[in-house]
Amino acid sequence: MEAFFASLLQALALPQYGLSTVFVVAFISATLLPLGSEPAVFGLVELNPSLFWPAILVATAGNTLGGAVSWWMGLGAHKAVDKARHSSTDVRALRWLERLGPKACFFAWLPVIGDPICAVAGWLKLPFWPCMGWMAAGKFLRYLTLTSLLLWAVPDSWIHRLLF
Repeated sequence: MEAFFASLLQALALPQYGLSTVFVVAFISATLLPLGSEPAVFGLVELNPSLFWPAILVATAGNTLGGAVSWWMGLGAHKAVDKARHSSTDVRALRWLERLGPKACFFAWLPVIGDPICAVAGWLKLPFWPCMGWMAAGKFLRYLTLTSLLLWAVPDSWIHRLLF
């Protein structure tokens, strides 16, 4: 499995593929697969600063669409469980998420718990488009904040030495 991801990342290496790489990596990292997209965004912007806004927007789009896949997976899982049980499921431990509604998807940018939030939103059958809107807002702010901090607030950071 490690060799597969290594070859995939090598095939999508920056800057040869640029924005398409950022989109694919952001999309995959928003699913339940463990992959971070911030290094791809930062690397592209570091190599080509004129792509700052396009990279942020493309990463946001890819990450939000990946979150949409997680949402649909959650909905599909809920329907499969309901069909297998021949009744509706009741998830008491997730009442707080139901109370927050689609706004909970704003926190889809958080490490570890963010991607499952999208799947649980689908499981709970929260409205798709409001979930996508909140998800996109949170993910956009994450990319904007992290990339800006890495580029301007910490210009000679260990991350720069690691990547370049």
